[in-house]
Amino acid sequence: MTAAGRAEVPVPIRRVDPDVPLPAYAHPGDAGADLRTTEACDLAPGERAVLPTGVSIALPEGYAAFVHPRSGLAARCGVALVNAPGTVDAGYRGEIKVIVVNLDPRESVRFERFDRIAQLVVQQVEKVRFQEVAELPDSARAEGGFGSTGGHAAVGGREGGNRYASVVSDREGQ
Repeated sequence: MTAAGRAEVPVPIRRVDPDVPLPAYAHPGDAGADLRTTEACDLAPGERAVLPTGVSIALPEGYAAFVHPRSGLAARCGVALVNAPGTVDAGYRGEIKVIVVNLDPRESVRFERFDRIAQLVVQQVEKVRFQEVAELPDSARAEGGFGSTGGHAAVGGREGGNRYASVVSDREGQ
């Protein structure tokens, strides 16, 4: 049982690299367990690489694991994950690998063996059956997306609307 009184989900794990530390939660209550790389790597500005973690897992049916970026790497080094979050399906048994990219425009980033590079979040997922329909039920949001709720300085304080259209109409008024 966890501190919150919920049962922990057992997940079999295999070390592909016998020396790699197993994924671990840094603090009580953390959602993500740290993944480490087994290879050193230099990433030039704009460069990406696929880094091995040295582990593979067997998730129970009805679960998936999601590979998320580490906020400290993003803030300090400009490192992001290309396909964040990466998805590890229950049936996958291969080594978990992480696609990192250096978004810093000037500085290279160096990873050493066993550096923490990402975090793994395991979640229960529902299987759905898609039902094709001619019309979808109405909702408050409807088709609004891609910044339709505003909340960013580039929107110029407007609530809703298309950001691009707002910028174009502002320029036309000058």
